[in-house]
Amino acid sequence: MTPPTLTLPTLTLPASPLAAMFGSAAMEALFTPEAGLQAMLDVEAALARAEAKCGIIPKRAAAPIARACDAARYDLAALGQAARLAGNLAIPMVKALTAEVARRDSQAARYVHWGATSQDIIDTGLLLQLRQALLLIEVDLAGLDRALAGLARRHKKTLMAGRTWLQQAAPIPFGLKLGGWLGAIRRDRARLRQIKPRLLVLQFGGAVGSLASLGDAGLKVSAALAKELQLGLPPQPWHGQRDRMVEIAGWLGLLTGNLAKMARDISLLMQTELGEVYEPAGAGKGGSSTMPHKRNPVGCAAVLAAHAQVPGLLAGLYGGMALEHERGLGGWQAEWQSLPMLCKLTAGALGQMREIAEGLEVDTRRMRRNLDITDGLIMAEAVSLGLARFIGKAAAHGIVEAASKQAVAQRRGLREVLAENPAVTRHLDKSALDRLFDPARYTGMSEAFIRRSLADKG
Repeated sequence: MTPPTLTLPTLTLPASPLAAMFGSAAMEALFTPEAGLQAMLDVEAALARAEAKCGIIPKRAAAPIARACDAARYDLAALGQAARLAGNLAIPMVKALTAEVARRDSQAARYVHWGATSQDIIDTGLLLQLRQALLLIEVDLAGLDRALAGLARRHKKTLMAGRTWLQQAAPIPFGLKLGGWLGAIRRDRARLRQIKPRLLVLQFGGAVGSLASLGDAGLKVSAALAKELQLGLPPQPWHGQRDRMVEIAGWLGLLTGNLAKMARDISLLMQTELGEVYEPAGAGKGGSSTMPHKRNPVGCAAVLAAHAQVPGLLAGLYGGMALEHERGLGGWQAEWQSLPMLCKLTAGALGQMREIAEGLEVDTRRMRRNLDITDGLIMAEAVSLGLARFIGKAAAHGIVEAASKQAVAQRRGLREVLAENPAVTRHLDKSALDRLFDPARYTGMSEAFIRRSLADKG
């Protein structure tokens, strides 16, 4: 059965002008104050229905309570001021809900929030928002996966320089780099499939996690409430154990980190001196306020900026796990802002990277030209290993290293220098050197790795 979709109230607060850069409209709407209030009210409505079905409250009380669970009926600013004194939003919300129900049905008002505690409502409401947030993220993850897979297939033979320590190292197909990015995304998708059943479970324990307020009907009501909300039913309430929330936060951090890795690579490949790939062009995109010629990696910048904010948010959440006894002080409350912010940053970064991947411009001729800028030095390992078959690895390495230094000093090609060395030509003739200096012949298992990356689902 498809989980119910949150009914989001109409926005009444202006969106931040930075939201479009670092977030997404759908995710911003999901985590407005009004949406958070509505999620908690949805839990209260479901609780009333569940308890009515279980005979805990009169059946006729459920409908009046549910009708009053509409965020538009409440003064959010007033609730916020009251929450400052109460310690959380649920306490004044329950008072306001009770008063709203009482205006129409004083008897039904007696059964608002029956047997629950504030944290039950807040945690479960946040879970409803997180469920919708993950659905949004999964859509863009699937889109990014498709885009990267298409690029990897298309460029499985496109030669470029493989780089280590920011220096040219040996030739690779561009598809190998893309396969690495794709593999990370598919592992993220697999991790999320594993995490969701652990995360999306009901929080309902009453004051200290025993549900003593419901007598011997606690398990029955829990099961009914979980069914109403289409959440899993955990072995016990988890007020003091925050590993579920921190696990999903860690996953959001991992995903944003993998996106940042792609953004770093792409932005480096966009440098003028390389010019091998480009973010998709568009009117007004990537320009400079003063330099008309600029084509800046603005999407990559947004991804990297989002990633830069994530570690601090994660540190706070991990630090908040050391809660006191059955319900803690301070650490749990830190989740209320940090988790929504992580969702927004991740969604923004993911949306940017999906757009980049779907429209990535690849200059294959520039990639090939850049392979030649070292005048053969990028093939030094290939030549060294080819010569090593005759004279041993250490001796061959020494000869090619010396020749490389000579080539740099004399501004000559490495092949030209080696062709003058009898210690080399004694074993490697012109055709052998031609083969060893052909970058297409020195890509190893790259194509096999690309095929395996495309076949692997994480």
